[in-house]
Amino acid sequence: MNCKIDPSRIRLKVAIWVGIISGIVGAIIKFGWEVPFPPRTPQRDLTNPPQQLLEQLGMPYDLSHAVYYFNENPRPIMSFIVHFLFAIFFAVVYCVVAEYYPKIKLWQGTLYGIFLNFLFHIILMPALGTIPAPWNQPLEEHFSELFGHILWTWVIEIFRRDLRNRITKEPDVEIPLTSPFR
Repeated sequence: MNCKIDPSRIRLKVAIWVGIISGIVGAIIKFGWEVPFPPRTPQRDLTNPPQQLLEQLGMPYDLSHAVYYFNENPRPIMSFIVHFLFAIFFAVVYCVVAEYYPKIKLWQGTLYGIFLNFLFHIILMPALGTIPAPWNQPLEEHFSELFGHILWTWVIEIFRRDLRNRITKEPDVEIPLTSPFR
């Protein structure tokens, strides 16, 4: 991958908007992944990691477990807010960094997902006591989270590249404008 970039071709505003859009879509994709591959046992999901983290930060149980109803199904609103904010924030980071440091796109963005999974589910959340230590998590949880993060960041990259190139009418910043292959 040629990583020499022309700073005049960096499109920061486009990267931010594309990050927001791809983050929203990516959050929905990650939700969809967890339907056939739930990351937690029913017992551990009574208080899921976003709810646990919010409680660790001082949010009362009643608020962290607040629900809204859709088609008579209770949905955990605070968990969803955290889920979407996480997805959008890290999609924006990815899209902005891709403008300056194209190597973040390695393996079509999936290495970024592997990194985030390792950072949050193996290091940070266990260290904070939000989730059990990695060796105390079931293999199914590792499988679901790892491949969910890989799929999530791959979708972000697909959206990033397509939307950026459509909006700017240019290839990615590291691809020369004269290149026959874009």
